[in-house]
Amino acid sequence: MNRIHRLDDVLVNQIAAGEVIERPASLLKELVENAIDAEAGTIRMDVQMGGARRISVTDDGCGMPRDDLLLALERHATSKISSLDDLFNVASLGFRGEALPSIAAVSRFEIRSRPSDQDVAYKVRSEGGGPIEGPTPVAHGLGTTVVMEDLFYNIPARRKFLRTEGTEFRYLKDVVNRLALANFDIGFELAHNTRTVIKFSVASSDAARLNRVCDIFGRDFLSQHRLIDAAAHGMRLTGWIGTSAFTRAQRDLQYFFVNGRAIRDKFVAHAVNRGFNDVMMHGRHPAFVLFLSMDPRLVDVNVHPAKSEVRFRDGHAVHDFIYRSLHHELATTRANAKTTNVSLSEQDSVAGDSASNSGYQQGLSPQARSGEGRAAKSSPFGGFNQQRGIALGVREARGEWTLLRQSTSTFADSAQVDSSDNDANSDPESDDSQSAPPPLGYAIAQLKGIYILAENVTGLIVVDMHAAHERIVYEKLKVAQRANGIVSQPLLVPMNLSVSRSEADLAEAHALLFSEIGFDISRAGVESLLIRAVPVLLADGDLNQLIRDVLSDLAEFGNSDRMEEQVNELLSTAACHHSVRANRRLSIVEMNAMLREMETTERADQCNHGRPTWREISLTELDSWFKRGR
Repeated sequence: MNRIHRLDDVLVNQIAAGEVIERPASLLKELVENAIDAEAGTIRMDVQMGGARRISVTDDGCGMPRDDLLLALERHATSKISSLDDLFNVASLGFRGEALPSIAAVSRFEIRSRPSDQDVAYKVRSEGGGPIEGPTPVAHGLGTTVVMEDLFYNIPARRKFLRTEGTEFRYLKDVVNRLALANFDIGFELAHNTRTVIKFSVASSDAARLNRVCDIFGRDFLSQHRLIDAAAHGMRLTGWIGTSAFTRAQRDLQYFFVNGRAIRDKFVAHAVNRGFNDVMMHGRHPAFVLFLSMDPRLVDVNVHPAKSEVRFRDGHAVHDFIYRSLHHELATTRANAKTTNVSLSEQDSVAGDSASNSGYQQGLSPQARSGEGRAAKSSPFGGFNQQRGIALGVREARGEWTLLRQSTSTFADSAQVDSSDNDANSDPESDDSQSAPPPLGYAIAQLKGIYILAENVTGLIVVDMHAAHERIVYEKLKVAQRANGIVSQPLLVPMNLSVSRSEADLAEAHALLFSEIGFDISRAGVESLLIRAVPVLLADGDLNQLIRDVLSDLAEFGNSDRMEEQVNELLSTAACHHSVRANRRLSIVEMNAMLREMETTERADQCNHGRPTWREISLTELDSWFKRGR
């Protein structure tokens, strides 16, 4: 065996380069982050052949003095930290002091820089980690230019792993987009093979920031996004999230930043995905730009050489905050966001005429309606094969009813209005007749037995009546299920489940959690569990797999929503079968009742499967179709 010996500096830097520089995009990221830390106002990037041939980054930041240029190419030399306390309170992007010497070790490398207190700029140059040439005077304005040429020219084996020019450039472009989204106060320009591909001006206003986001996401995002701004426990989450009408087949438009640093974190990813539950179509992914601000001392950014991962001191608290913030925002629809915010429990007590008239009771078996038979193994929801009679609650305010009569007078002959509702609700002399019309307006017709057409103050509302009613029924089913709790069913013969020692430890430690979700689980041995009771709703499911999945979530995230997902899937099926279907004739009164319920139902913008439930066509858009005013 060879004796232990010290590696030479060139080899050490090349090894470090393997950790820091995966491809040209990771190199560009390091250089641009240095420019951002230098307080640059504009950063220009020129790349050739996907960055493998040449990368040049020029900024107008503070620049580096002559003597600092030499130190910049030494390992572990930095201006951004000086003590261990600084390392755990990092506010800059690049702080390791490894990037520049690592890049210089695998390329032909040059730095030119001039600070404001120097009349002359200087440059240093190094090839393949060899001797540093300079510093020598050179013509250059205020700021710094870093040039890298022939990446991995001295390590042919690494160069073979680079992808095609087009693929490498897509990675480069994504890096620039991420940094541009995190730094709206900086202008960015990227040129590839002398052609300008990206050019972002400084975005100092909210409109300009959104415009930069739309330049990356596409112009459709302008009308299909929502703002989020939530704060709790010293954390703040802000940004933009796409609606259900703006989803992706892949996760290519998902940007998450912690204190201005783009990161990938399993806790964050799980929390975001969980927040979008119930509003995302299967196989689709949300688009978002989210910024999490928190005390730098509570997040460790020094866990990965490329600084793309972080470790939170209390990951469960961060996870819970992100999930709850997104869940609350997505629960507020565009319609009810303009009205008084009513909680689901309040809706359930005041929105309908009675429990039997609220939609979710229709079609249930008598035992399920009365609460009897809950311990039975079969599902409490009745057969779904036949469309039952479905009542829509009609409790119109008197003033709104007056406005409705005025706006639908021409449809009086065709509207099938129940006389008892008419007598009970119409009052043309009501003092409330001047109240503002609701966001979704008033129904004027039904189209092809599928869509409700309504008129509001801005134009035309088109509602998919089945999708909308499906969401209404689904949310009421969830409220009813939460009110009744999860009912357990004792097993005649307890079931034994073989698990690992760590899984058995988890199950024993979280026995109370399993009890809350309807399981009676105890430890039967070192690597076995005994199941004595299971949830009634899921008694016919694969309970072994469900328990293993819950244990897996507990091990990784400290909590699990597997039970909730499976219960909601069952409730969603029930809601689908108990909602109005195509070709069901609705009266004007029934259509308006559905519009009013949509305005007070959480997540009413999407059905249970993530499809949009309504769209708005403005009068301006309608006028443009017919070229009115031209």
